[in-house]
Amino acid sequence: MTQLIAITKLAPSQISGLINDYLAISKFKVVAMLVLTAWVGLALAPDVGRGIGVQFISLLGIGLLSAAAAVINHVVDSEIDSKMARTRHRPVAKGRLSKLHALSFAAVIGVSGFLMLMIWANTLTAILTLFALVGYAFIYTSFLKRATPQNIVIGGLAGAMPPLLGWVSETGQMAAAPWLLVMIIFTWTPPHFWALAIARKSDYERAKIPMLPVTHGIDFCKTCVVAYSVLLTLVCVLPYLIGMSGIIYLIAATLLNSMFTYKAVKLKLAGNDDTAMDLFRFSIIHLMLLFVALFIDKWFVI
Repeated sequence: MTQLIAITKLAPSQISGLINDYLAISKFKVVAMLVLTAWVGLALAPDVGRGIGVQFISLLGIGLLSAAAAVINHVVDSEIDSKMARTRHRPVAKGRLSKLHALSFAAVIGVSGFLMLMIWANTLTAILTLFALVGYAFIYTSFLKRATPQNIVIGGLAGAMPPLLGWVSETGQMAAAPWLLVMIIFTWTPPHFWALAIARKSDYERAKIPMLPVTHGIDFCKTCVVAYSVLLTLVCVLPYLIGMSGIIYLIAATLLNSMFTYKAVKLKLAGNDDTAMDLFRFSIIHLMLLFVALFIDKWFVI
């Protein structure tokens, strides 16, 4: 209540800054991408007659729990963030938001998201989304990130879950098909994040985080990026092979993965920080367009 009263006394510019801080600790852009993949998983699921309003609330619930996990990540990593050039200006690391304030916000949006899923989706979706939160916010952030150079490989499963969550929110049950979408994101995550880690190697060294380019060297990490890029290309064909998608998706996946692999090989052969960041930025566009292609193939192709 005291915080609420204090907020009402803030100037408009201060309120705008506070909102931006809330969006920052929620990793709004990342969560938006996760919700997009959950939406595609929902759209590809068998039609069970749920209304658009209920579907929207289900996606909002997934988004809120994902945002809560991001906030917890900011709190747990605040000391590390303060040592890294890329993250030192984050609200919690900078002290603009206290850890208690951030955790209170995470609790509010996390509980709200969980209740939305329990009421407007189903218990299985709520539990799976909660498990994904625990996997990312605690198992990955608190342990794996600091324990092994394979942190992003093992911990990537939590971030790959949204397509399955979207599917289950619609059907109330598990199926093999959405796990292929999970596999795509799971395979995409290492080369996406390792490209950033290569460009920010000195940051991770300073923070004593055992990312792969720190523990095994940049050249080995580049080789792994190429290997995972090839594996990603193969995994992305699976939805077409099982009849989950059609020719539109196959063409889009082929073009996008060809460009992804080209940029990965370019990084390996003549890479620098700029080349690594180019792959990192493209990988975000790659995933977004890939899932948009899945949706278009499903709903707009006769």
